[in-house]
Amino acid sequence: MTKQLPLLPAVRPSGRQPVVLDERLRGTRFVSLPAKRVLNPPSATGMAYWSLNPYVGCEFGCSYCYARYTHRYVVERAHDAGKLTDAEFADYRGAHGWEAFESRIFVKEHVVGALEADLKHVPLGECIVIGTATDPYQPAERRFRITRAVLQRLMRCEGLSFGIITKSPLIARDCDLLVRLQERNELQVHVSLITLDAALARKLEARSPVPAARLRALRKLVDAGVNAGLIVAPVLPGVTDDVAHLDALCAAARDVGARFIHAGALRLYPAIRDRFLPVLGEHFPELVPKYERAYRGHGYAPRDYAKALSRRIERLRKKHGFNNQSAMFDRYRPARMPVQGELELRGSSP
Repeated sequence: MTKQLPLLPAVRPSGRQPVVLDERLRGTRFVSLPAKRVLNPPSATGMAYWSLNPYVGCEFGCSYCYARYTHRYVVERAHDAGKLTDAEFADYRGAHGWEAFESRIFVKEHVVGALEADLKHVPLGECIVIGTATDPYQPAERRFRITRAVLQRLMRCEGLSFGIITKSPLIARDCDLLVRLQERNELQVHVSLITLDAALARKLEARSPVPAARLRALRKLVDAGVNAGLIVAPVLPGVTDDVAHLDALCAAARDVGARFIHAGALRLYPAIRDRFLPVLGEHFPELVPKYERAYRGHGYAPRDYAKALSRRIERLRKKHGFNNQSAMFDRYRPARMPVQGELELRGSSP
């Protein structure tokens, strides 16, 4: 049974409205979220690294994004604390709890002060990943520059490992900071791309940058001396997991000088099934029953499928001259193992 949230008065005693920082013509609204903490420790996330997300919600609107639940939790906590009226709660949450993820973006203000305090608790040698639940270089970053402010503070760190994950060519703007960051720390920048097919990308990633723009940004990063590569995540079973598709991505990564390439199968958590499966049904209706069976009761791809996909990726890595540089990337993986299920890996070889 779904837990019912307590109803709040229609008007707060203070009468204070959420602070709207900006609004797009299409209705996307950017709202201030004062940040008391910005680093999420491994103990809170169950992951083997600290995570940092300058924004909550993402304009790119990728149908498969596993992070929609983070936005929902922020909105529900604000409602429980009396910071949102019932009407605002409905608007900032969406009818099913996931729609507003891409139209009501929270901007973490005062981020540097919060980061300063949080960094005191991060031991030497630990890993901090930026962009695990929202793209740190989504279009809002052009105005708010929260991610750039974070990097400027992190440049003073020494002996840490950093990862950055983004779909956006805007990351090339910060080449100067990234080069300086990796002088005293370990760094991997992952440019995310699941397909070279711009038409397919548009079906699955409503407002993401075109593939060619991301590859140009990756080239700029590498040419500047940044340790950058391609992350193919998620690989969509039956859609982008065939040999030809993955081989083309590996070749494109090699051609722009990528230092590494990594890949991982789709995570289909309950919070995103209602968003992704209708999109899958519109363009690949024959796959919907297979996804429903394979992901029933859990969010990870079946173990046998994940292992077969890893073998395929490894063969293609070697074919295109990529060494196995997954030591840092392995730290990004969840500690929990996927359960057994059925979902074949399409293609001419396992």
